[in-house]
Amino acid sequence: MLPAIVIGALYGSTKEQAAAIYANTFAQLGFVTLAFDQVYMGESVGEPRHVASPDLYAESFSAAVDYLGTKAKHVNREQISVIGISGGAGFALSAAAVDTRIKSVVTISMYDMTDIREMANLAPEQLFQLKDQLSKQRWDDFENGQPDYHPSFPEEPYDSMADLPNHDKLTNEWLRFYALKRGFHPNARGTATTTSNLAMLEFSALDYIKEISPRPILFIYGDNAHSRSYSERAYYLANQPKQRLIVEDCVQ
Repeated sequence: MLPAIVIGALYGSTKEQAAAIYANTFAQLGFVTLAFDQVYMGESVGEPRHVASPDLYAESFSAAVDYLGTKAKHVNREQISVIGISGGAGFALSAAAVDTRIKSVVTISMYDMTDIREMANLAPEQLFQLKDQLSKQRWDDFENGQPDYHPSFPEEPYDSMADLPNHDKLTNEWLRFYALKRGFHPNARGTATTTSNLAMLEFSALDYIKEISPRPILFIYGDNAHSRSYSERAYYLANQPKQRLIVEDCVQ
């Protein structure tokens, strides 16, 4: 019987990108691996497309464990782990907090997409304005028959960094992978529908992170990563056993 790893796609990404690379690498090391698209994304079902639902995103990790423990005949049920990457990492932790079949968790360049308040550094009045704007957008979406959606990445990849639009440094950090041929995928346009942020505002992925213990968590992130604060906050909140692997001279 073999150990297994569930690898979720990054937020706004597809399984063919980073998740598949990790899955292929670990498969060569002797693990049974399963990389999946989140609901409403990539080749997964669900309408309307590009909706982000944090509870369903966490549920997808458990659904993958369902599959590995029943359909994959050579999987050891006592050795199933999950890897969450970037914006998918918070949902991996959320799933592990309640699903005891997940025996260990690894996060890589973690973002907690449910922590919009910190991401946007919103004052109380700004937070109310955001909620009000998004709430009223639901009326517009209903009347239009589809949700408002503004993709972050182009329909066709750029040939080189020189072709990228003149964005801020952080935006270009995403574009230099997702908007160039090496990382581009037509099903991964980035971000989610506008009103998906309401769901993120009412869900907190790290509320029960302490309950993952005594199962271990490994947090991997770069020393210069923009995401570093999210990994360090999660590390602080988690109980032992936990470990950090900080990659030197790394921006991811």
